[in-house]
Amino acid sequence: MSRWRCHLTLLTAAFVATALLAAAPRAHARDHDDRRRDEMRRAVEAGEIRSLADIIAGVRGQLPGDIAGVEIERENGHWIYELRVIDGSGRLYEVYIDARNGTIERVKEK
Repeated sequence: MSRWRCHLTLLTAAFVATALLAAAPRAHARDHDDRRRDEMRRAVEAGEIRSLADIIAGVRGQLPGDIAGVEIERENGHWIYELRVIDGSGRLYEVYIDARNGTIERVKEK
C-alpha cells in the first residue's frame, strides 16, 4: 500500500471514529429525553402532575412576562415546572410552579 493510501485510510478511520464518538452522547441524551417524556406522560395520566397546558392556563395572568422556555424537574420527591419568563424590559425570571397543584412556589429574577 502506498504511503498516500495508508495516510488516507488512517484519516478516514479517524474521521469515522470521531463521528461515532460524537454521535454517542446525542443518542444517549435523546434516549434520556424519551424516558423523561414517558415518565412525565405517565405522571399526568396517573394524576400525579398537571399537564403543562393546564399549568400555563392557570398561571398566565400571574406571570411577569412572556414564557421563553420550560423545564420540568423532580425536587425532593415532587415535580416542579420551571418557566423562564421575559418581561417587557427584557429582564429574565425563573418561575417555579408545583406540578401537582399549579401553585407558583417562587419567582426569581436572573
